[in-house]
Amino acid sequence: MALSKKIGLLLGPALFFLILMLPFDLVSESGDRVIAVAIWMITWWITESVSISVTALLPLFLFPLLKIMPIGEVGANYGSPIIFLFFGGFVLALALEKVNLHKRIALNIIRITGTTPNRVVLGFMIATAALSMWISNTASTVVMLPIALSVIKLLINDADGFTKDDQNFALSVMLGIAFSANAGGIATVIGTPPNSVLIGLLENEYNIEISFLKWMTLGLPFSLVLLTICYLVLVKWMFPNKQLKFDASREVIQVELEKLGRTSGREKMVLTIFGVTVFLWIFRTVINGIFPWLDLSDTLISMLGAISLFAIPYNYKKGDFILGWQDTEKLAWGILILFGGGLALANGMSVSGIVDMVSAAIATSNVSILVTAAMLIFLMLFMTELMSNVALVAVLAPVVAGIAIGLNIPMLHLLIPVTIASSCAFMLPMATPPNAIVFASGYIQVHQMARVGIILNLIAVVLLIMLFEWVLPIMF
Repeated sequence: MALSKKIGLLLGPALFFLILMLPFDLVSESGDRVIAVAIWMITWWITESVSISVTALLPLFLFPLLKIMPIGEVGANYGSPIIFLFFGGFVLALALEKVNLHKRIALNIIRITGTTPNRVVLGFMIATAALSMWISNTASTVVMLPIALSVIKLLINDADGFTKDDQNFALSVMLGIAFSANAGGIATVIGTPPNSVLIGLLENEYNIEISFLKWMTLGLPFSLVLLTICYLVLVKWMFPNKQLKFDASREVIQVELEKLGRTSGREKMVLTIFGVTVFLWIFRTVINGIFPWLDLSDTLISMLGAISLFAIPYNYKKGDFILGWQDTEKLAWGILILFGGGLALANGMSVSGIVDMVSAAIATSNVSILVTAAMLIFLMLFMTELMSNVALVAVLAPVVAGIAIGLNIPMLHLLIPVTIASSCAFMLPMATPPNAIVFASGYIQVHQMARVGIILNLIAVVLLIMLFEWVLPIMF
């Protein structure tokens, strides 16, 4: 075990007991107990001494023990509807991956965009972002990486060797995949865990609902703008490849598609269930308007899609289904527990008066609203380079909600850009799984990723401030 993990393992509970034993109140008796639990969780989350999902279980044990909340109320957070919305999304992603439909979609997108170097980069980025809207950014990166490596190997083995232009192309493709995996997830509620943490907080604590379609009308344009900027920064500014010409990439894509063969019946069935689920998500409010007795919710639709993959037989006579329960061994159960822990922590902050205290403190300060928003966005974006974005949103979102109340502005105006900022970590390999995966390919050095990443991070901060100032007041 690394020294930082050994220190963190002991430091977390030590700080917890230290805060509990203080001879004075930081906030209040109940508030100090919540702060003590939060400090313990944050210490373990930052150092990763213990699995971040196991850390998320601490409120389930400590909150009832410290008389913050009874176990029934704490446990309800781990079974929140938003948890099952994401569970359904995970199951749909699992089916896409099991039948290799995600790979077929990605390859066809790359084939359509063309085979000139910059278009290949664009194809990889669009395909990765499109996948990341529906499956985890880790999975979408893992799918794209071997295809990208095949194309790069063609350049290494060609007549002129691995030239400067070839290196720039390799960097553009690798970084493009990582960055678009991060940006693509912003587009949908299920695209990246921080989005779901926010939606869950709003529904659980403030009875504010953001539908799948409403988020998409905001998230998709932002994702596309960010994707475009990433592409232009990579191929036009940082790593241009003006002299590079090759057609062999078309052969690689064709070979990969031929390996998949013709579209199977299983793929068609998964695509149908997936398509119906997305259709219902997008047109839910229209359908509820026509059939009010249905009262469809995003979670209900998500569970309908998930159960269909287990319950509708592909071959009735053979009892053959698309998914069996054994397939869920690959499901990211830890992330679902992490959501629950985040919601429980937010609930604890609310009932103990911490959020109210933050609201009151901000209300009496003289800092302008725009400066406060900019500072929070900047803080979230650069902190997420060093720790889990889900854990970070779980800790900071309730505080940001309190700040919004103190500033007397709609909390969505502040919470949405701060949450999106957690998905804009472009600078360091350890910031997100996609960054780590492409870094492990060996074609990227830390200083190269950091040099591009710092530019994109700062651009993202500017975009999010513009979102806060001009777009969100119109939408919400």
